Amino acid sequence: MSDIWIRVVVLVCTFGAVALLVETLVSWVAHSRTVSHAMNERMRMISEGRSRSETLSVLRRQSSDIAKILPPSLVPLGMKFERLLIAARVRAATSRVLAILVTAPLVFFLVIVFLVVAAGIPLSAGRIALLIVFSSAIGLAIPTMVLQFRANRRRRKMQEQFPVALDVFVRGLRAGHPVAAALDLLTVEMADPIGSEFGLVVDEVTYGADLRDALQNMADRWDMEEIRMFVVSLAIQAETGGNLAEILENLARVIRERASMMMKVRALSSEGRMTAIILTILPVFAFTVLFMLNPEFYLDVANDPAFLPGFVSLILLYAVGFFTIRRMVDLKV
Repeated sequence: MSDIWIRVVVLVCTFGAVALLVETLVSWVAHSRTVSHAMNERMRMISEGRSRSETLSVLRRQSSDIAKILPPSLVPLGMKFERLLIAARVRAATSRVLAILVTAPLVFFLVIVFLVVAAGIPLSAGRIALLIVFSSAIGLAIPTMVLQFRANRRRRKMQEQFPVALDVFVRGLRAGHPVAAALDLLTVEMADPIGSEFGLVVDEVTYGADLRDALQNMADRWDMEEIRMFVVSLAIQAETGGNLAEILENLARVIRERASMMMKVRALSSEGRMTAIILTILPVFAFTVLFMLNPEFYLDVANDPAFLPGFVSLILLYAVGFFTIRRMVDLKV
């Protein structure tokens, strides 16, 4: 066989192998995406062979100990932070996350002070204040902003999914399923986060909890008015009777109209909200990135007598602006 035919055979085999590999990769990616969209986290864990009790213990956060570690005046703020962790899908205990957020700035501060002293740069009151703010930004402010971003994204998705979940629930009731079976249908048909959340409700009922208590726990975890209205509707129907499917169908329509009104309000206030986001995040990120890339930019002027009062005034003005903008764009519907 001549060299030309050998090259042709090699090229044809190479082309066939590459085409087969690409087809295999495309099929695998398409299948994995289909499976991930069709199943929520709870269903994936059950399909992997985990029991319901193990799945419940993994998905449900540990019992709250926030009231024991905080003063009574700070307990409401701690409960709000715990709901933030739930919405952001953080499985660690609240006390552990608080301990990390409190100790991380201290660790960063000590490390940076050690590096500054090792570099032969003398410390002053202005430089210490600068290092404290930088350590707080990188160890506390930025992680909190990331958690807030994740929580808001999952909360919006939860609000978008809830009317669809009510429709699935109503169809299950009209098909003749009892309430527990209709709820179990949501755990199979709905994606995260609402699929796993209703799965937790079903698992809690399976292990002896009352249905209304399990749904109320879900409403408390997410602090959503839609879920509270759903719990109230179930409670009233259980006490007075009536067509539950029709009640929930009307509730789904009310929730959709409320969501439509909220979208209109968000559209009208989009400029203010975007301004609030930029004015809140940009100073922190700009200060952190610039200090990491060129610390001399701040350290060289930190010895000036006017630096410390000016820097403290700047932080106070930032805090006043942050809370003022939050109040301006915090519209209730």
